[in-house]
Amino acid sequence: MTSPEHQSPDPEPTKPAGSEAPQYKDRVHRSLAGIVGGVLLLTVVGWLGVDAVFAGEGRTPWLALAAMLLLVPLIVAYTLRPAVYVNDDRLRVRNPFRVIVLPWGQVAALRSGFTNEVLTASGAKYQLWALPVSLRARSKANRQEARAAAQAVRAGGDRRGAGGAAEGPRRHESDRAMDEMRELHERRQDAEAAQGEVTVRWAYEIAAPAVAGAVLLAVLFAVG
Repeated sequence: MTSPEHQSPDPEPTKPAGSEAPQYKDRVHRSLAGIVGGVLLLTVVGWLGVDAVFAGEGRTPWLALAAMLLLVPLIVAYTLRPAVYVNDDRLRVRNPFRVIVLPWGQVAALRSGFTNEVLTASGAKYQLWALPVSLRARSKANRQEARAAAQAVRAGGDRRGAGGAAEGPRRHESDRAMDEMRELHERRQDAEAAQGEVTVRWAYEIAAPAVAGAVLLAVLFAVG
């Protein structure tokens, strides 16, 4: 599931001159399951690694340090880091190793399949890691919708008119988030403040320690 928030902890990217302020602060979508899993993995890795560093003998402490240097950034990258920030002017996607800023004017489509993706006008495609797809929840919602439609037909029409608004099938949080972003994209893609260039920044603060840990592990195994 995703956990929407309303304030971005990251600094706002520089906006083009003459752009209007967004009507609301960034709405943040993150995977709650990913965050919980990441915290648990970091706890296990930290516990085992620290124990090996202080209680291990020979090369064990060095191997433990190298393994933690490799694993901790990767766990953070794939569980705690992914997020999607949305406001009136642009979509900002924070994936494991990149941050992509996409003004709504550059977004061609938001597509949901086995993964949730954003496509740009130039043909580039970026996966939304913070919005994982639940095929099970999607299938369940589709079945509920089909049953409700069949019941309405058997009853001779839509029951909402006679019995009040019926509650529709509960869709997965990521699907609802994608629907909200599609609606916002349709409203804002032609706005002057929503124009600009797509920018991509690599997360060297994540990649560098992971690469260093991998190199250190390779050296230790090679000389061992």
